[in-house]
Amino acid sequence: MSTTRKARYHLPGLFEFYELYRLFLPLYRTHREYFYDWCEIGSIYGAPADCLWGGGRAGFGEADPKDVCDLLTEYGISARLTFSNGLLRKEHLSDATCNALCRLFEHPGGRGIGISGREREDGRNGVIVSSDLLAEYLQAQYPGFYLVSSTTKVLREFAEFYAELTRPEFSYVVPDFRLNHAMDELLALPERYKRKVELLCNECCWYECPDRKACYDAVSLKNLGEDTTEHVCVSPTATRGYRFSDAMQNPGFIGIRDICKTYLPHGYSEFKIEGRSLGSALILEFLLYYLIKPEWQLRIREEIYLDSSLDLF
Repeated sequence: MSTTRKARYHLPGLFEFYELYRLFLPLYRTHREYFYDWCEIGSIYGAPADCLWGGGRAGFGEADPKDVCDLLTEYGISARLTFSNGLLRKEHLSDATCNALCRLFEHPGGRGIGISGREREDGRNGVIVSSDLLAEYLQAQYPGFYLVSSTTKVLREFAEFYAELTRPEFSYVVPDFRLNHAMDELLALPERYKRKVELLCNECCWYECPDRKACYDAVSLKNLGEDTTEHVCVSPTATRGYRFSDAMQNPGFIGIRDICKTYLPHGYSEFKIEGRSLGSALILEFLLYYLIKPEWQLRIREEIYLDSSLDLF
């Protein structure tokens, strides 16, 4: 598989899997022969534990924010704060912890040259948002960030997804994964909007789920510390938990052949990998599948598994 356009992956676990990336990124820098030449890391996203503005998944990242910021600055990779709580009110905007994170990540120490030699996102970090209230606040208070419209908005209808793409405040928009293969509509988009589309590749959620937005709202309420009943997943495979093999059978799945043969040739280069609530071992499998040539995958596993500092489960 070959293409002149590069896929840019947006990877999970900025705070949650800091220790994994601390081992993985040096391999990405020094052993590019292990990696497909048609892809690169565009960003790593996540949120610390107990983050008021967090959404999508309840954060459990315990890594020191300064260490996280320094690591990504060193490797020239854009950091994205996942502030996708969709139920924020005006009084939540003054949260001291989230504002401190914004101050730290907005200007992390220069433009930062990426491993590919290109400047990462023009030297900027980003914020993933679901709340328009928060988006307006960030634009006013922290204009150094670029903004990403979160998949937690559940933009399932193409018309509402298109409307989101036309909003100038968003550099990227992540649609609901059930639009991944709406190829007639995707291929008809103007090039300027294709560049803003970020497709979620490996969702394992039940394709017919009617409660996806309610699930995200429950997480948002939990992060706000408000009383809420636990959301009960109605998926037929809910008791199995996340399995990559199940995700690969999902009608919305995007694999590496899809990326190279369908999306890249038609102008789509941004791909999001989910997994912030999973374990390091499974995240490593995502990295191996999407970035690493098959003949080098065992070498990467050995490099990571044999490092005693990492708890892979």
